[in-house]
Amino acid sequence: MTLGALELPNRLIMAPLTRTRSGRDGVPTALMAEHYSQRASLGLIVSEGTYTSFTAQGFTGQPGLVTDEQIAGWKNVTDAVHAAGGRIVAQLMHAGRVSHPGITGGRELVAPSAIAIDGMTHTYEGKQPYPVPHALTTGELPGVVAEFAAAAVAAMKAGFDGVELHGANGYLLHEFLSAESNQRTDMYGGSPDNRARFVVEVYQAVAEAIGADRTGLRISPEHNIQGALETNPAEVLATYTALVRGIAPLKPAFLSILHQDPSDILVQELRKAFGGPVLLNSGFGMVTTREEAIGLLANDLCDGVVVGRPALANPDLVHRWQEDLPLNPMDPSTFYTQGAAGYTDYPEYATAS
Repeated sequence: MTLGALELPNRLIMAPLTRTRSGRDGVPTALMAEHYSQRASLGLIVSEGTYTSFTAQGFTGQPGLVTDEQIAGWKNVTDAVHAAGGRIVAQLMHAGRVSHPGITGGRELVAPSAIAIDGMTHTYEGKQPYPVPHALTTGELPGVVAEFAAAAVAAMKAGFDGVELHGANGYLLHEFLSAESNQRTDMYGGSPDNRARFVVEVYQAVAEAIGADRTGLRISPEHNIQGALETNPAEVLATYTALVRGIAPLKPAFLSILHQDPSDILVQELRKAFGGPVLLNSGFGMVTTREEAIGLLANDLCDGVVVGRPALANPDLVHRWQEDLPLNPMDPSTFYTQGAAGYTDYPEYATAS
């Protein structure tokens, strides 16, 4: 499969999987290089969400693309993936209001509107309630756009093959798309076209910086997560159609859609409007199976299948699915811990017990 400037040997894409193993300084480690390179046989690896500025950090132990040390750490990762024959893009993520000053080093959170999420988050000092974020002014938005573009340039310096913009899962870009989290009255809120405007501007800036043929976008319409609710089907279709049509003329490398029903008319209408390669992921609610992946491609519902937890527990997932071999069981207790356990110690089939 061809995704813009990227040539893939198969249609399985490793989903961005947060693993919180970068330490407090956000510098990718040798263990991370081992983890990603083990999975190089997948057609494409999308890195875990990587923050574009210190204000953008959303998790403890999350990697960044801000400092020279972080860029150098990622270069070790991408070198290892390439040495193993793989391809890897960086997922550029701004957490927006889904964070806490105890994570961002005391920096105030930003969002489209000054509306807090109802809930708690894990900080370096323990569980804390989400605070009310600062509503970005119209004058401040170009600075956030510039941070995305700078992070994309840093990703290329770090040896990535491209980037994926994180417009899903309730984080900053998704917050602009949702009428629940975006209650602005300026040109960035109040209508589907206006809610899509900021995400289109971010995409345009990143594409200008590194090329649209190396820039993808991930979205999760109707995911209804972390307060970014989208419950009006007509509004959702109009908003995401405006977004997709806003970037389609640039010929993006891909559009990655996270949705529980890949055959849903919304998903297929967006695919039609986009006109380029579409990757599909059926979401957090269920684990993608070999049968589902085959069915999605056989029924022409997408061009590639994004796989999360099976890729996490099976570094040789491509081989196992090609040969219909049994899979390693995953260990959820190690998803967000430290060290090699449940990270680099999943065996390939030849060595599996």
